Amino acid sequence: MASKIKTTKATSIVKGAKAKPVKPGAAKAKKTTKPAGASKKAAAKGGSGKVELASKKAPAFTLADQDGNRVSLASLTARGTVVLYFYPKDMTPGCTVEACSFRDNLAEVRALGAQVVGISADSTGSHQKFIAKQSLNFPLLSDPGNTVTKAYGVYKMKSLYGREFLGIERTTFIIGRDGMIKRIFPKVKVTGHTEEVISALKELG
Repeated sequence: MASKIKTTKATSIVKGAKAKPVKPGAAKAKKTTKPAGASKKAAAKGGSGKVELASKKAPAFTLADQDGNRVSLASLTARGTVVLYFYPKDMTPGCTVEACSFRDNLAEVRALGAQVVGISADSTGSHQKFIAKQSLNFPLLSDPGNTVTKAYGVYKMKSLYGREFLGIERTTFIIGRDGMIKRIFPKVKVTGHTEEVISALKELG
């Protein structure tokens, strides 16, 4: 439109010394203890930490759109409120449903003085194909290095079928003309999401 640690019990015997009994639960404590620095390792892999952006200035950016034109957040907010939505990947089922819903309701969004802009890590060429295939009527920006997704705190560790990987968490931000973040929709469920956004735009006036 995002390990089981096997433990074995080891004993050592010193000649001439009595073996001290092992306290019950000692092995369990080792088993459940998290390795020191685990969060640092995750961050080193490229995941963004928790980013608190509610009611704060939206991180500035300049990215290429589907046609290769450079688009800045400042140029967008100069034209009105921005519905900035981050999505995982072009052409995938959920992202197609979300994009098509924004497409079909864009007139109402614009009537409320807002515009829709999508961002993913896909290339500009991929965006062109996605827009052409689904007849999308709003721009898609390319963030291949995930610089902007990290700045907005949406590039996170995800899991699917027991596999962990870094990726974009579907999230929408409403940014005012003043560049301030008015609303955040985290972990978006695509069904009914456009209606949520329109309702929020009406409340914000």
